[in-house]
Amino acid sequence: MKIAFFLLPKSEVVYLPLKSTMRQALEKMEYHRYTAVPIINDEGKYAGTITEGDLLWKLKNTHDLSFKDTETILLRDIPQRMKNNPVQIDAEIEDLLSLAIVQNFVPVVDDGGFFIGIVRRREIFEYLAELLLKKP
Repeated sequence: MKIAFFLLPKSEVVYLPLKSTMRQALEKMEYHRYTAVPIINDEGKYAGTITEGDLLWKLKNTHDLSFKDTETILLRDIPQRMKNNPVQIDAEIEDLLSLAIVQNFVPVVDDGGFFIGIVRRREIFEYLAELLLKKP
């Protein structure tokens, strides 16, 4: 089964431009109650995923960083500790399984690497549960 069936399109996904600040990321995550958000570059290509952990490590490892200072730190300057690998839109559901084990969502890109949405772990598990329940 193609993953397009599970795709949550970009228009319905919370994401941040790479030029966003640490403060913007913190506020968006707090508002939506997310622990991770995809990052998109100026061209619209997937540039990675920023996590709460990334933000906390930046805070811990930046001497004298105050909340006000987070307005000056760009996401591109925050190391991402986890590499959330994207998949191509023509991928099969099996291609998502190993990624979904370690990622809350799997970013989906087109042939040019442009971000087109995500597949959430929840939809993958619901699909697999439905398959298991249908077996005699």
